[in-house]
Amino acid sequence: MRTSRTNIAAVALLAVHAGLLAWSGYVHSPTLDEVGHLPGGLVIWQYGRFDLYRVNPPLPRAVAAIPVALLSHETDWSKFSDSPGARPEWAIGSDFIRANGERAFWLFTLARWACIPFSLLGGIVCWRWGRSLFGESAGLLALTLWCFCPNILGNGALVTPDVPAAALGVLAAFCFWRWLCRPTWTSALIAGASLGLAELCKLTWVVLFGLWPAIWLIAQFVEFQRAKPASGIGARTPGVGQLTVVLLMGLYVLNLGYAFDGSFRRLDSYPFFSRTLAGETRDRNSDPPGNRFVGTWLGALPVPLPYDYLTGMDLQKQDFEVGKTSYLRGEFKQGGWWYYYLYAAAVKLPLGLLVLIPVASWLAFFRCARLALVDALPLLLPPLVVFVLVSSQTGFNRYFRYVVPALPFVFIAISRVALFFSTATSTTLAASRPFLAVRAISLAAIAWAVASSLYYCPHSLSYFNEFAGGPRRGHDHLIDANIDWGQDLFLLREWIAEHPEARPLTVTYEGFFDPAIAGVDFPRTPAIPLGDSRAEMRDQLQPGWHAVSVSCLRHPSHMYDYLQPFEPVALAGYSIYVYRLTAEDVEEIRRAAAK
Repeated sequence: MRTSRTNIAAVALLAVHAGLLAWSGYVHSPTLDEVGHLPGGLVIWQYGRFDLYRVNPPLPRAVAAIPVALLSHETDWSKFSDSPGARPEWAIGSDFIRANGERAFWLFTLARWACIPFSLLGGIVCWRWGRSLFGESAGLLALTLWCFCPNILGNGALVTPDVPAAALGVLAAFCFWRWLCRPTWTSALIAGASLGLAELCKLTWVVLFGLWPAIWLIAQFVEFQRAKPASGIGARTPGVGQLTVVLLMGLYVLNLGYAFDGSFRRLDSYPFFSRTLAGETRDRNSDPPGNRFVGTWLGALPVPLPYDYLTGMDLQKQDFEVGKTSYLRGEFKQGGWWYYYLYAAAVKLPLGLLVLIPVASWLAFFRCARLALVDALPLLLPPLVVFVLVSSQTGFNRYFRYVVPALPFVFIAISRVALFFSTATSTTLAASRPFLAVRAISLAAIAWAVASSLYYCPHSLSYFNEFAGGPRRGHDHLIDANIDWGQDLFLLREWIAEHPEARPLTVTYEGFFDPAIAGVDFPRTPAIPLGDSRAEMRDQLQPGWHAVSVSCLRHPSHMYDYLQPFEPVALAGYSIYVYRLTAEDVEEIRRAAAK
């Protein structure tokens, strides 16, 4: 009976989660990366090509494009280029929106809804794994944390690979753990297939090809150390043959997802752009692509990876090597900070969730919540490796979404706090004086995490916790996709329709398409660099209403710094601020700009 009730509760949570994703996907305009991802998926179905947006594997965008490919739509491939290193996806995406007009936004909505099953799958895995480790209540808690996490809700409602990578990454780890526990040839094949699916979502998961053998070796060592191998998981640790099947199956599914396009080419035949693969002496601005393996024995080896998978990895690596301007807490600099993602987690995750992390760590010392080493490693090592790997790439720091694939593992590990609400566990820990207080804190933290997230729905992409001042002050800490990815143009359109008195109006929108297609056809807000002595720059600014995206307000060019001293009179979502400037305000700005 209890299992039946928990199953019903899980289905209800997943239904609510799907509803929130569908709502967010409907009300928000296409974000910057989505503009490129959707045509990148359409070209797969229309031409069998995988090179458009090759820096990400194809599965999420291919799934997103299915409903669009089945409906009538216009495409414009005139800017397509297959030259090595070409990145035309955003120009093609902009042309796609222009060619389809207002209808393009409905097509993007359908594409977003097609991706909802990825997020539902992630929730199901959190539920099943948490339940397997810590019991029924823990499974529901892990599912709750997934379903109401603002970072899952915000990114899961988009045509982007981050939540699909989180879902299939945790699925791969769950299947691998189950294979370790009950090794059969069937479970080895399932673990390998799930590994390949994870690889088809995000290049980050290439680390699993090294991580799974490492965990297997530890399992072998644990088995060797056992005095009585018949007791515990060590006696069932699989052999090298099944591990080989897992890895080969993962490679097979990865190549299958690319239709074996360019698989097994010689390593020395690739045009590389990153210095890691092209050679340390290559000049990015003047030299053609290179290949450091030409003339070496390694160059003759066939690469068991699809062509676009490896070249996409090379282009992504080049971006980090070259570096970009990064922003943190009001500071711009070339490159990034090693602690960027730690800080981002502190402001982008709900405070209730952050409270649960030390509580779960404290509970892990008790026998009832302690995991065997081989049980713990598939759960704890993947998120740790992802976090360290992403943090080590300090060429630029912009997107907390890069560590979203680590979140489901955190939810499952935290779910052990549900043991505080188990009758059997309560009896065991009753002698501990802090028990009742910690249980109350845990319950309050769970409620706080859920309520904080729901309060800002459907603006989950812009979520910042109370410590950071909420999404209203989020730009004090982070910008770009963390708060403003171009998602609130439709909300600005609604505000404009409701306020016909807001004229004259100017608009500066952070996006890769003309906002006039969405009915927001107004002059651009004047950009005024402080200290510019040219009077014509200052004179462009007139009294009236001015709507500006947050990422433009906090731009390294400082062209819109002149608006920061003023309080906005309205917000479109939490990423577009509307200011009303009087004649006196404009004169004050002009004087400041002339100094």
